[in-house]
Amino acid sequence: LIPAEVVSGEDRDQGRIFNYDVTGGRYEEMEFYGTGSGGSYARSLIKQQWNAQLDRGAAVSLAVSSLFEAADEDSATGGPDAIRGIYPTCATITAEGYEEVPEDEIAARFSELLRSRGASR
Repeated sequence: LIPAEVVSGEDRDQGRIFNYDVTGGRYEEMEFYGTGSGGSYARSLIKQQWNAQLDRGAAVSLAVSSLFEAADEDSATGGPDAIRGIYPTCATITAEGYEEVPEDEIAARFSELLRSRGASR
């Protein structure tokens, strides 16, 4: 991991997200970003529910929901497969560093999401 101030040449108390286009153009995103064919669907949900005060659990749930929404709306975006136990990888990045969210937690959050939508596994 490279601290944001090393990348940007500025002192900041928060991380930064950059989006790069195919020509190498660099664009700083404000607080979140999603890319890929389902990225716009994920970004839309995050835009509706994001707030900088989310705790870890709420942020992971929002990430899970946005991935589910992207997969539901875009056939090229793979979604969770509870039958086969296949889930996306999710991680948190804080001042303390990078930490993968355990797969059993991701599975539980997807199950909770499906229950809240009235679906079953």
